[in-house]
Amino acid sequence: MGQTEDFETAGIPCLWMRGGTSKGAYFLASELPAEAAARDDLLLRIMGSPDPAQIDGIGGADPLTSKVAVLAPPSRPDADVDYLFLQVFVDRALVSDAQGCGNILAGVGPAAIERGLVAVAGDETQVRIHMRNTGEIALAHVQTPGGRVTYRGEARIDGVPGHHAPVPLLFEGLAGAMCGALLPSGNPVDVIDGVECTLIDNGMPCVILRASDMGITGIESREALDGDTALKARLESIRLQAGPRMTLGGVSEKSVPKMTLVSPPQAGGVISTRSFIPHRCHAGIGVFAAVSVATACTLPGTPAAEVAVLPEGARFAIEHPTGAAEVLLELGADGKVQRAGTLRTARKLFDGRVFPRA
Repeated sequence: MGQTEDFETAGIPCLWMRGGTSKGAYFLASELPAEAAARDDLLLRIMGSPDPAQIDGIGGADPLTSKVAVLAPPSRPDADVDYLFLQVFVDRALVSDAQGCGNILAGVGPAAIERGLVAVAGDETQVRIHMRNTGEIALAHVQTPGGRVTYRGEARIDGVPGHHAPVPLLFEGLAGAMCGALLPSGNPVDVIDGVECTLIDNGMPCVILRASDMGITGIESREALDGDTALKARLESIRLQAGPRMTLGGVSEKSVPKMTLVSPPQAGGVISTRSFIPHRCHAGIGVFAAVSVATACTLPGTPAAEVAVLPEGARFAIEHPTGAAEVLLELGADGKVQRAGTLRTARKLFDGRVFPRA
């Protein structure tokens, strides 16, 4: 019996978790095929892709619920665990490691402890996470009273009902994590197809442009924007041209850069966003995308800065269709972002074995 048949009959240990405003399957690297093509084929069959409904898998028919975290012992001395994020496309036979995911990252610390990769260290355990997609380190604070992870607490984040244990995340050195520079084109503003854009990477490559320049208000519903085929075609044209300028090469088969439409805030935040990931409108906004948008708000002359209402302190509320994502920015004396952070929550949904389709 080959490995494929073994997986189909015996299943694979899988921890299914909500991380931030996403859901995903958390696996140990040692329990997946070592070869990337075989691993990706297996994950497609686990999630039920390609199929818009993912009816024959555990994916939730949405990019936000078709995600994977692969955990392994640390490959560098300043980390406690390695984390590889994989986006499993819903309606395409494609698995991408071209980006990280700060929401799924929120579940990595708890999952690493649950799986025995990291030992509990008191009532709160700090987990240093090597984000293999970008090569950076994130520090997660996980609540571990009584020697085990707890998911109960009073922290709330928009887009998730109820309240849960807080998982603060801190990042350093995010600038140019994937593109080599905060502004990979060298410009705070580029013009593509006649539209002013900021090409920025502070943890997530994003193309940030004014919603009004695309003929919309920027406060439309997710459903309305998903149904606007003309808008999405214009965004994709800009995205395909932005990819090479951001040192990402051809991006037709990649999930980055993200396209983010910005407009003035509507609910007391810093800025309002509608983010595409990359072809469907996000129900919220990704953690690293929110950091990149917040950073763009601090750059004079950019589309984001022109519509933003900057806060007096370090807390940037980035509005999105279901609320706001809170980003903490520490600015240096030169006005440049030195460190970024955010508050997320996570919850274990089930722990068992998953069986891929044949």
